[in-house]
Amino acid sequence: MSTENVADTKQVVLIGAGIMSATLATLLKKLNPGISISIFEKLDVISGESSNATNNAGTGHSGFCELNYTPQKEDGSVDISKAINVAKSFELSREFWSFLVKEKTIINPQEFIQAVPHMSFVWGEENIDFLKKRWELLKEHPLFKGMEFSDDWDEIASWIPLMMENRSKEEKVAVTKMPAGTDVNFGELTRKMLLGLFYEKEIDLHMAHEVKDIHRNSNGKWEVKVKNLTTKKKSIVEADFVFVGAGGRALNLLEKSKIEEIKGFGGFPVSGEWLVCNNEEVIKNHHAKVYGKAKVGAPPMSVPHLDTRLINGKPSLLFGPFAGFSTKFLKNGSYWDFFDSMKKDNIGPMLSAGAQNIPLTRYLIEQVRQDKKDKIESLREYFPNAKSEDWDQKTAGQRVQVIKKSGRGGILQFGTEVVSCKDGSLAGLLGASPGASTAVAIMIDLLQQCFPEKFESEWKAKIQEMIPSYGKENLDEAYYNESRNKTAQALGLSAISEDENIPVLR
Repeated sequence: MSTENVADTKQVVLIGAGIMSATLATLLKKLNPGISISIFEKLDVISGESSNATNNAGTGHSGFCELNYTPQKEDGSVDISKAINVAKSFELSREFWSFLVKEKTIINPQEFIQAVPHMSFVWGEENIDFLKKRWELLKEHPLFKGMEFSDDWDEIASWIPLMMENRSKEEKVAVTKMPAGTDVNFGELTRKMLLGLFYEKEIDLHMAHEVKDIHRNSNGKWEVKVKNLTTKKKSIVEADFVFVGAGGRALNLLEKSKIEEIKGFGGFPVSGEWLVCNNEEVIKNHHAKVYGKAKVGAPPMSVPHLDTRLINGKPSLLFGPFAGFSTKFLKNGSYWDFFDSMKKDNIGPMLSAGAQNIPLTRYLIEQVRQDKKDKIESLREYFPNAKSEDWDQKTAGQRVQVIKKSGRGGILQFGTEVVSCKDGSLAGLLGASPGASTAVAIMIDLLQQCFPEKFESEWKAKIQEMIPSYGKENLDEAYYNESRNKTAQALGLSAISEDENIPVLR
């Protein structure tokens, strides 16, 4: 990996060495092996920010357990459309990763993906009624076949014994369970993809290089100004296409490009913190990703979950994340990031969005004021026997929620959004969850948006060879069963124990 001065003409420049850039680089090289790609990363490690294992949820987001993907409307009905779209997108990811394994672009997939059941856990009659409505709708869709619902105390205790210890049998609780869930270490996946490309000399990978500016020159190409943080030398790289995949920092860089399409966009930074279990006996007794309901006003990244993870080859147990506030747009960013993002065109939308989201402000204030004792009390709602000494506090990732101009005001938009200029020569990704899990779908959409002619004439057919379900509608249960069996085999997903109904983490 180069840390030398760079001054060259490249067809493609990708900013940020995270899951988005890794996915886009891999797709581009499979579709056009002769394309020239340079990646610039500010840190000296790959996937050190949003894609890092402890900086994101690590859930293979597929709509199985995330209750915020199935909101309840005022009339009491449940909207499952987002959960279905996320589930479809994650199937694309599984198929693409499986293709890379078969092509030997990725080896040892069990180092980044494991089979872990996904569950939703609620208490109280109103929440149980919501969960049952959700389950009744989802279980009829081919992507959610096999989802189970239970409000039987003993059955739930057999699924998640740790969470039912010392819980009164008088307490009304309910759980949905999807055995086909996964735990994904997106940091490890990113490293596998980028290092595989680098060692095969398919990309130039420049670590400790900070992009300072982007602008279009008189030739119509993009000039990317880069600073080598090791040598302190500055250089300019000319590119035909630029992708800004710099996490929260993408907003600032897109603003520097001065493309018309970024006007009116703002960002609201939200930090996070985990409780991480240090007791191996406790860790061994929980084998699931269990998501609960978010509190009123909570951003999506703050949906509470008690979460089995495999990090650096070692089983882990995390709870959270708890939300916080920082004016940084990255963990390794500057406290001036938020203020630097304020422009004449987005101040109005940002103020308007703030006025419309007073509950979020109250929630963040409440979260920032919490100490470890308060956080342990929140954990005990899920794990009644939790002991403070068994849990350490660890800073999670930094996210920037998108604020978008809407009419005369602005709205706080959750999820991700691709912003590209009119001619498709520059694009960037804003937003957060469920980004990493749906990176393949997002990057395919970006290719279609930025290279429409090439996409329709050549690339679409190649993508369908790599990802069989891409572009197909109304696929049935038989197709998804076959697809999941094939991808499970290719990815080496752990089998589920018939006796204990829990995955065996490798």
